[in-house]
Formats: sequence, C-alpha cells, structure tokens
Amino acid sequence: MDRKHFLKISSVGLGSIGLPSFSPSAQKPIMVSTWDSGMKVNDAGWKILSANGTALDAIEAGGNFIENQNDCCVGLKGYPDRDGIVTLDACVMDHLSNCGAVAGIERIKHPISVARKVMEKTPHVLMVGAGAQQFALENGFPLESGELSDDAKKAYANWLKTSKYEPVINIENKKENGPFAPSFFEDGTLNHDTMGMLALDTHNNICGGVTTSGMAFKMHGRVGDSPVIGAGLFVDNEVGAATSSGLGEEVIRICGTHLVVEFMRQGYRPEMACKKAVQRIVNRDRKKAKTLQVGFLAINKKGQVGAYAVQTGFVYSIRTNNQNEIIKSKFLI
Repeated sequence: MDRKHFLKISSVGLGSIGLPSFSPSAQKPIMVSTWDSGMKVNDAGWKILSANGTALDAIEAGGNFIENQNDCCVGLKGYPDRDGIVTLDACVMDHLSNCGAVAGIERIKHPISVARKVMEKTPHVLMVGAGAQQFALENGFPLESGELSDDAKKAYANWLKTSKYEPVINIENKKENGPFAPSFFEDGTLNHDTMGMLALDTHNNICGGVTTSGMAFKMHGRVGDSPVIGAGLFVDNEVGAATSSGLGEEVIRICGTHLVVEFMRQGYRPEMACKKAVQRIVNRDRKKAKTLQVGFLAINKKGQVGAYAVQTGFVYSIRTNNQNEIIKSKFLI
C-alpha cells in the first residue's frame, strides 16, 4: 500500500472514532436552511427532492420562494442601502463544482435563478451590478419596479433620522420596532436574514445556494459573503457543503465555508467543523467578536448536519423523511 492511500484510509478511520452507526440512505433526501424562515424554504425544495428531483432544482425552488416574500433581508422587498436602493446578491454551486453568482443586481426578482444562468450559460462565476442586470434581461428575466416595499420605506425613513449604521446582533430576537426590526410571514413565522440552503438528493449529490439583499443601509456597492464562493457557500460532493449567515466581512476574511468543508475533509463532523471555523473568527479578534454574529451550517456526504455560531440565537431548519423542525445552534460566546 502506498503512503498516499494509507493516509487517506487512516484519516477516514480517525474521523469515525466514537461516531454512531449510520445509514446514509436513511437521510436522503435532506434539505437544510438557515434560520426559522428556512422551514417554508425547505417545504418548497422538498416538493422536488421527495419526487427524486435534483438538489440543484430544490435549491432554486427554495430561493425563489423566499425571494417572493416580504422579507427585510432577502429579495426586492428587502431593506435598501444608504442611497435607498435595494441591491441583491445570490449564488449557487452544484455537485460538479460548477458555480454561478450575481452581486449588486437591481430590479431583478429572482437573483438565485440568474446565478444559475451564469453558471450554466457563461464561462464566468460572478457577474455584478449593471452587467448582471443586463445578462438577466437578455435571458428573459423581467425588470421590476425599483420602488421600495412599504416595510422598507418605513425602515429607511426611520434610519434616515440618524443615518447610523449599526447592525444588531440576533435581530430575530428583538421585539422593539426600529430600522432593523424583523419582518414576519402572515402566520407569524419570523422572516429574517440571509437565506443559505444545502440539499442532498436521492442521487447522492449535494448542492447549495444563497440569496440575500445584504446588510440593511450598507454603503452602495457593498457586497458581503453571500455571493462569494468559498465564503458564503462551498460545495464539495466528495465531502459535503457549508453555508453561512451573519456579518459577511468576517466570513470573507477566513474563507469560512471553504474552511468548514476542509475541516470535514479532515474527518470532523459538521458541527465540529463549523465550531472550528467560528473559533477562527473569534481568535482573530476576541474583543470585536463580542459585537458580531456569524453562524455556519454544514452537511456531509453521510447526511449528517451541524451548525455553530459566534453568539447565541442562530437557528437552522431541517427537512428529511423523518424530520421537519427548527434546531438551535450551539454557540461560542
């Protein structure tokens, strides 16, 4: 046996020590999404996964669903930047490492679908701003009104009173009204933050996607981690996939989701892989870490799922044949 083959077998064995017996087929298909609003996102994707559809189609369906909602942080009804303009970011990555993304796109309702078109129809990975919009129009996406939603108008008018940019940690737990007040579905379910999605289908393929309107009242042109492959999303079909939510700049600084996947490649289960990435953020600047939130969500090839966050408050939604629930993430601080 050569050294390379021996090391590969050894790493798999070490990563399995102490793990319970597990039947991969019991967990296929599976879809996980960030936050509790991911429950409805998973429902949209599950219609495809449960019919033996592809993980990529399920991801796009979930993204399209949340982009249609009145959400503070996703879609054209999201909160604007400091100039009063809603700009959207999105990306997808499939099981073959094909990927596509758009950033700073305006007046296009479904940026995750545009991201998929970038992946499938161009030699590029990331298209931005006016060029991304032009590409969308050329591919049949209609140009929507640039008018803000009623919720966004109120939030923006309130923010203009002080023009203070101060994102609040775990705003989903805040009940007071304000420029960063949360929005809700009609049934009272919280509708919050970047939507990151991962799916494992019955064909044993993993895909992922992210869609967001970014941080409310950001500088015009700011792009966070969401459309950046290796930051807001990374997929390796041999190992697993990860997505993130929270302060994107901190995720970009450590190439967060790529880091999570690499930890899983070393044999760590998803939760521990996410924790080690969170530790990387906290150890960079412990004082700053107390003022920010980042959460990672991951799935491995076995269908095992885990998450970890800097602060308390991060949750994720999971859907399988036997499970449909919201799970609280563990946290470091």
